[in-house]
Amino acid sequence: MMAVVQRVSSASVAVGGEPVASIGQGLLVLLGAANGDLQADADWMAAKIASLRIFEDDGGKLNRDVVQVQGSVLMVSNFTVCGDAQKGRRPSFDRAAPFEDGRRLFDSCVDRLRLSGLTIATGSYGADMAVSLVNDGPVTLILESRRMD
Repeated sequence: MMAVVQRVSSASVAVGGEPVASIGQGLLVLLGAANGDLQADADWMAAKIASLRIFEDDGGKLNRDVVQVQGSVLMVSNFTVCGDAQKGRRPSFDRAAPFEDGRRLFDSCVDRLRLSGLTIATGSYGADMAVSLVNDGPVTLILESRRMD
């Protein structure tokens, strides 16, 4: 699995102009499942997202995770995160998992995050979504559960 994780002051997602989900302080995660991803990848990704120390402590150092700051997570499915743009000008999405496999792994990652006590909001899987955010920092990381070489 691959994810773009952004620390946000707020984030929201709409489908067809209608609001679907929103959060305040926390993380916006654009998550894609790749061919060959397993349950272990979803478990790893959920644990990593919940424990990333990318929020400031009282001394201004990035020492707190989203759980410690009582933040929320907005999870948005995004197969294009698995895109490969190394060759040519048109990205290839061959590395992205098939729709149903991706949905299963996305849902599993969301469920696993909920077990950590976090408030989780989601977009609509597979939909054309409009995502809005106020990036905080900005702090943006790319995570891979395994190398996609």
